[in-house]
Amino acid sequence: MYIGFSEAETFLRNCQDAVIITHRNPDGDCTGAGFAMKDILRQLGIRSRVVCHDVFPKRYDFITEGETEEDFEPQTIIAVDIADNKLMGKYQEIYGDKVQLCIDHHISNKNYAEKTLLRADASAACEVIYDLAKFMGLKLSKHCVECLYTGITTDSGCFKYACTTPHTHEVVAEMMREYSDINFTRINRYMFDVKSAGRIRLESRLNDMIETYLDGKLCIIAVTKELIEELGITDGELEGFAPLTIQYENAEVGIFIRQRADDYKCSFRSADEVNVSKICETLGGGGHAKASGCNLSGDLDDIKKQLIEAVSKAL
Repeated sequence: MYIGFSEAETFLRNCQDAVIITHRNPDGDCTGAGFAMKDILRQLGIRSRVVCHDVFPKRYDFITEGETEEDFEPQTIIAVDIADNKLMGKYQEIYGDKVQLCIDHHISNKNYAEKTLLRADASAACEVIYDLAKFMGLKLSKHCVECLYTGITTDSGCFKYACTTPHTHEVVAEMMREYSDINFTRINRYMFDVKSAGRIRLESRLNDMIETYLDGKLCIIAVTKELIEELGITDGELEGFAPLTIQYENAEVGIFIRQRADDYKCSFRSADEVNVSKICETLGGGGHAKASGCNLSGDLDDIKKQLIEAVSKAL
């Protein structure tokens, strides 16, 4: 059931002992949203803990460090930035059919929770949470604002992606005015500019690894576990490479494939008019019109053929 801010506020003010679920392969938005929600619940006097299938990348230490894991039997299950409970990883089996509130911004949300606060026009789940907190009349902590800003800036590509709206800029302007002691420039630097030696080596390799199909309208980059091990990088350092796939002049769709322990994560990007969310839905995934994804298992060459066929039909 889809709900608005009023019902979401009532739910949060009356919940107890909450588990906050973030999606596997955590990015800035789900990490920021998870720990921002933990801050908000703490302000309301409610115990909570944030869980994730994977370890949060080191680049988000300024968000996650110092956050204690409170021990309690959960009475409330909240999901943030998760369009499909399949994205919970190992927590799908535990909590997948028990989510009471989902806060999300993906138009492809499967409506798996009892209550869903969905704003498909928002740049990030963190933008939705900021607006909810304002609606509730809460004075946010400095840490909470750092969490929310991180989610917004990363999911909007530092405000250059199509999901960036006038309201996105207004939210960030409010943050900067009210929390002038936060070094927002430093957050952007660590999100977009600071890289490990392994990531820099990978970037130099990726330009030579781009494969083009369908007369150059589709570009694919595939990163295998062997390459990840060779360069000594972590899964968290693979975040943010999908936009490289639509840098080619004639590219309409780009796909960044990365091998995981049990499958391949395929991140789609649209350069202009193609709705990649609809393509991903045919492959069991979803997301946004310009940025979406799916998970596929099997042989990499067979997966590429499947992807090429799906994009060809869309074009």
